[in-house]
This record gives sequence, structure tokens and C-alpha cells, in this order.
Amino acid sequence: MSFERAAHHVVPAAPETIHWGFFDAALAPVCTVKSGDSVTIHTISGGPDHLPSGSFAILPEHPKVLAALKPKLGLHILTGPVAVEGAEPGDMLEVRIERIELRQDWGWNLMKPLYGALPEDFPFERLVHIPLDSDRMTAKLPWGTELPLAPFFGVMGVAPPPVYGPISTIEPREHGGNIDNKELVSGTTLFLPVWAKGALFSAGDGHAAQGDGEVNLTAIETALSGTFRLILHKGNGLTFPRAATDTHFIAMGLNADLDDAATQALRQMIRWIGELSGLSAEDAYMLCSLACDLRVTQLVDGNKGVHAMLAKSLLPNHKPYPPQDAAHPT
Repeated sequence: MSFERAAHHVVPAAPETIHWGFFDAALAPVCTVKSGDSVTIHTISGGPDHLPSGSFAILPEHPKVLAALKPKLGLHILTGPVAVEGAEPGDMLEVRIERIELRQDWGWNLMKPLYGALPEDFPFERLVHIPLDSDRMTAKLPWGTELPLAPFFGVMGVAPPPVYGPISTIEPREHGGNIDNKELVSGTTLFLPVWAKGALFSAGDGHAAQGDGEVNLTAIETALSGTFRLILHKGNGLTFPRAATDTHFIAMGLNADLDDAATQALRQMIRWIGELSGLSAEDAYMLCSLACDLRVTQLVDGNKGVHAMLAKSLLPNHKPYPPQDAAHPT
């Protein structure tokens, strides 16, 4: 697919371009693009209580946003939404994550009473600011360890079904949102079902690094810029988020019960294998048992996450995904 004539758009982080803590199909788009266009979305991270003092530099737009807006339902600060011309419910939005960059030299990690995977063990609040080195792509942890960075957006999603009205950013759902999947770094692709006119894509909740599980509630939270190519696929019929890296297919499960999230991810992967290769459900089930890895995405967002990863090399003759004849003209 050629993008030679595709346009590039930039969406800054500003009070006029941010929605704080919620998704809503009724939100007016801050930018409208054609299928195949790319857009750079700038984000910020953290409320007033999360800002550092001392030598860390705070982005100039950050305090302006905090002064102008208040959180609604959730806590994630999202930039968007970006509308895609022609997108309608029943379509699929292909989100190619072309580039992710740090915007500041610090991040933060927070644990709180009653939250996280072990709330009974850590019934107190603790906020730690962590220096980030964008040249070496490392973080310096308080006890001296240098942690390699692998930035990704914890929240990437389209508008939910209009009938939902405003919903919190905390729980990931069928529209994507707070997926917190650390595999979604630069160079990967996220596939999202479209539930509302224009799709209405937003991003935020930048993470400089995170382990599978995100067990103490947060990652290294930070401000990121992301460049995404948004490609519309008409009438695709996708009903739940999927993703792909250079090497793996990724099916997702999201549920308040971790067992049910695993079941959902597995069923999604079996279905996807059938679509890609024509294998029967029982053969796909066997392949999953032999070679598919089920990983805990996160344990702390209300709806827990499990993602199933299958190496592309195991389906050497698979059909193109997404099917090229389904792509909206660019």
C-alpha cells in the first residue's frame, strides 16, 4: 500500500486537545485525517500531585492543562480524539505505531492503598520520580539499577459504542483504551474495531518501561510523542482489539476475572489462526497448546488483561492481515 500522497498531521497537548479520564463517542474530533495519513500526537502524564520539584524540567503545556481541566471518571490524560474520514461502526482501524519518543527527562511511579496486585501487603502511598536518559534510553532507579527503556502508550483506543455514553479510561474494553500491553512499542501495529462514526482515536498514558502485570499499579509514567499511521478497513467485522509485531500475532483478553481474560485471549487466537491459515479450530487449539504463550498483560485496571502471542513463523503461508482488498482507498 502506497502512502506517497498521504498527509501528516500534528496534534499538540493542550487544553483544547485533551480529554482527561474518559472516552465518549460524543466527543468532537480535534483533528480529522484521511485513511493512510499519519499523525503525531503529543501527550503529557500526571496530575498536580504527580509533578516533581527540583531539577526536573516540566513541559510548559503541562501546568496549563492542569489549570484548565479536571479529571472525569478516570485519571488518564489523553490527547485526541482524531477522526478518520469514512469510518463507521463495523469497520476496523489499523494503527501503525511508527515512532514513539520521550518528551521529558523524568517519569513517575505511584502505589496507593487498596490498589495494585498486593494491596494488603502495601497499604500506603508512595510516589517516586525517576530520571530518564533519552540518549542512553535508560532509567536510573533509586537503588542504582539502570533499567532499559521500551516506551509505549498504555492507552490507545477509539470511541466506545455511543450507547455507553462517557466511560472511564481505567478499564480496557472492546474499544481498546487502557490495554497496558508492553509489546506495543514503535514498529508494532494495533487493530481496533470501530464503534462510532469517525472512529475517534486517542492516545496517552505514556510508559517509559513496564513489566508484564504492572503489579504495583503504575509503570514509569511519562510524557511521550507518538507518530501513528491510521488506515481504515471497511466492513472488517473485528469485534475486539488485536496486535502484531514483526515476529508475532497478539490476541487479547480483558475481563475482571483473570481466568476469563485468559479464556477470551485463547479463543480470540484460535479464531485468528483459522482466519489466517484455514486450520480447523481443533488444530488451532493444538497449535496454541504447543507454541502459543499466554502472558499477563496487567492485573490492576479493573478488567485484567491476558495476551496470547504466536510466532508468525509458525504460519508461514498465512493470508495477509489485514486483507489488502479490505483497505479503504488512500
